[in-house]
Order: sequence, then structure tokens, then C-alpha cells
Amino acid sequence: MKLLLTLALLLPALTGLAQTTLTNDGSTLTVEAGAVLYVDGAVVNTAAATLTNAGTVQLTGDLTNAGALTSAGLLRFSGTTNQVFRPGAASIANLTLDNAGAAGQRTLSIPTDLTISGQLVLLNGLLRTAPAGAATPLATLTLPVGASLSGEQAGRYVQGNLRVMRDMSAATGAVDFGNGAALTNPAGQSLGTVTVTRTAGLSAAGVSFGQSMAGANKGIDRVWTVGASQAAQPTTATPATLTVSWTSDDDNGINVSALVQLWRGASAAGPWAPQGAPAGAISRSFTANISQLGAFTVSNASAPLPVQLTRFTTTAQGPDALLAWATATEKDNDRFEVEASADGHRFQRIATVAGQGSTAQPQHYQLVDKNIARYAASSVYYRLRQVDADGTFAYSPVRIVAAPQGNPAVLALYPNPTTDRAAMLSGAQPGAVVTVFDAIGRQVLATTAGGTSAASLVLPAGHAAGVYLVRVDSKFLRLTVDK
Repeated sequence: MKLLLTLALLLPALTGLAQTTLTNDGSTLTVEAGAVLYVDGAVVNTAAATLTNAGTVQLTGDLTNAGALTSAGLLRFSGTTNQVFRPGAASIANLTLDNAGAAGQRTLSIPTDLTISGQLVLLNGLLRTAPAGAATPLATLTLPVGASLSGEQAGRYVQGNLRVMRDMSAATGAVDFGNGAALTNPAGQSLGTVTVTRTAGLSAAGVSFGQSMAGANKGIDRVWTVGASQAAQPTTATPATLTVSWTSDDDNGINVSALVQLWRGASAAGPWAPQGAPAGAISRSFTANISQLGAFTVSNASAPLPVQLTRFTTTAQGPDALLAWATATEKDNDRFEVEASADGHRFQRIATVAGQGSTAQPQHYQLVDKNIARYAASSVYYRLRQVDADGTFAYSPVRIVAAPQGNPAVLALYPNPTTDRAAMLSGAQPGAVVTVFDAIGRQVLATTAGGTSAASLVLPAGHAAGVYLVRVDSKFLRLTVDK
């Protein structure tokens, strides 16, 4: 075999030629077209060095670049244990992974972003865009328009972020992105350059797989995030068609023999809404029409990802606050417990709104919280506690409403009635003595209002449901404790 190695500097500038690490320390190393540089070990290209490859560089160890690395030829990783490629500011055309190590010892990790402009070929092993064994920090491997991927199958695929770009400005029929996604343009529309980023194989909730608010149900360990350069988007009237596929490595516990469902979310963290109808996916492939781009995943139709909260807003309406929220779908949703806080830390339940159980139809809810000046705070904080039929629960994001200013403080108790012997008193003067009496006049609690004009009232254990009187100076309020 003819080996062409052109060294722009003297050989002594290259150290480690007879060792397990080849270090290019300040030299220019050129591998000509048709030549093969084989290193039984690692390669280090230091900050002052240049490595130009128009042929093949094959190595069994790690490749670390801190200088100038330009490879229009082929980088071939052929170790038998885990390898790491730290590309730095490299320009890479073609990469082949042929790691023949045992299971758990055949991963090529690429911990920083890398673009491969030509061909990525997987013959043996896993390629992971994150440190070995970790889900973060997560890098992205990008295949721009014209680049290709081949060889993915069970036990041999890209874990982490794999971004593939395709020109769909005039494409008709399904365009295969090569990362388990195929997309058709909406009828008569151009999507321009479309990017599909697949995040897979990390076993990370909200990153590589979706799950319900309560965390009980989850999808496959793959999420595809689809975006387009053109403003035109699919609609209900002109949908696009998306086909996704995955390997058995990423089943993530779902039953592929049962019906599955395609889901769309704003991101891998959801919220999720169903796309198309449930169908079988024994071949680990699923197709559905989509009316909007975004993040997509798959889960069993019998154990869907939601309750999916798609909207939660709070707005001031005069002296009151209007809370409104909506769900795309619900699964075993028993209720929403509405909670409020004067400081954003200590929340109390002020109302309970019944859920719709299980439904695939969007649902809308609202609640008016009267006279929010009673919180004696400049802002009032709200959140939803969604509770499933089995008692599991999850919290929504917190929303804030500015309270009316300039009104005299009004004494108020909330929640009232209460079901857990606890309530908040607002509107009292700081330092005011607050006393609670039972129905026959016995004192059961005494405290003082704090600097926020509020006091937390928690009746001692053992006190029965009923009506209690709360005295603040010379004023009385009625507190009802339900069972």
C-alpha cells in the first residue's frame, strides 16, 4: 500500500510516534488523498498544530483537537473500547464508526457540537453526543443539506442530539431525514429548509422522552423537534404527514403490540396533544397528519402522556382576578386544586375545580378569585395542583396578578371553608393579636399578624369540623372547617 505523509515541519516536532498517543505539537501534518494514517492509540492535535486530512485517518483511541483540523477525507474510529472525539474548531466531511468493543465498551462520545458535511456511517458501536454515561451537557451533531447518515439499527445508532437538514422548498412526497423521520410538504406549500432534531437514548424525562404532568406515563425514548425556515406552516386544512420510526433500544417500556399514538408538544417537556388516530406500530413506525410543527413523540394510546395543560393565564378584572386554563386531553384527571399565595412561597388552596376524567377533547376552565386586596400584598401568586384519580399530583407554573393599590385593607380568610384546619388571615394590622375560638367560646389558638399584614392559622390537631370565630382586635370573622 502506498502511504503518502507530507510533513510541513521537521519530524522531531511530532512526538509519540512509537507510543500509544500521536501528538502533533506545533507541526503541520498532511494526509494526502489515497493515503492512510493508522494510529494504534490516540491522536492529539495541539493548539499550535495543523492536521489536514484528504485521505483516511484511522485510530483506535481518542482524537483531541485544540488546533486546526480539516478533514475532507475520512475519519475512522475503530477501537475496541470506548472512544472520545473532542473536535474543537474542526471541519469534518466524513466519519465512520467501526468500534468492535463489547456492549458498554463501544461508544464514541462527542461532547461538543460537530457538523459532518458528507457521510456519517455506522458499522459498529454507538455514537453519543454527550459524555459517556451522562445525559448532559448535551451537544448536537448536525448533518446539513446534502449530508447523509447510514447504518443505524438496534444497538448501533446516534444517542443524544442528531440534527438533520433538508431542502423542502419544492419537494413532493415524503422526504427522508435519515434520523427516523420522514415528512411531506403541506399541499401546495413550501417549507423551505426543514430541520429535524432527534433527541434519543438518554433516558432523560423532558429531554429525550415525554411524560405526563404526574410522571406516571411516558413515551418512547425519542423526541423529534421539527422546524422550518418558511413562515408557511401546516394547518388543519393543509396538514403535513409525518412518519417516525425507532429501534427497540428506545421502546422505553411501551408496548409496541398495543395501539400507540403520535403526540405533539411545544418542546420535549410538553404539554402534549394527540396527532391523528391511534394505530398499531409493531414495526416501530408510525404515520399521522400534523397541523403544526413542533416536538413529536410516541406513547401507548392506552396510557397517554397527558393531562396536558396547554394554557394557564391570570388577569386582573377590577378588584378580582380571573384564572383561566385549558387542557388538550385528560387521563384520569380527578380535579384541579387552585392555590394562592401573597409571597410566592406559602400557598393555600382557595378552590377546587372538578376535572373531566379521561377525554381526548380540549377542555376549558375558569375561576374568579374575588377581592384580591384581601391578600394585603402588591401581587398575588397562583398555581394549579392537578390531581389524578389515584392521588398522584403535579403543579402548574406559577402565574402572578398585580393587586389593586390604594384601597384600605379588608380582613379576609382564605380558603374559607377549609378542609385541613388551616387558613390565611389577610388585612390585619402588623402585630395585631389574632385569636380563634370554637363554637362554645373556648380559645383554641392565639397568634399575631406579621409584617405582611397576614397570619397563618393552623388549628391544633383534634379539633373537629365546624364553625370557629376569628377575632382581630374588636372585629370578628367566621371560619368554617369542613370534614
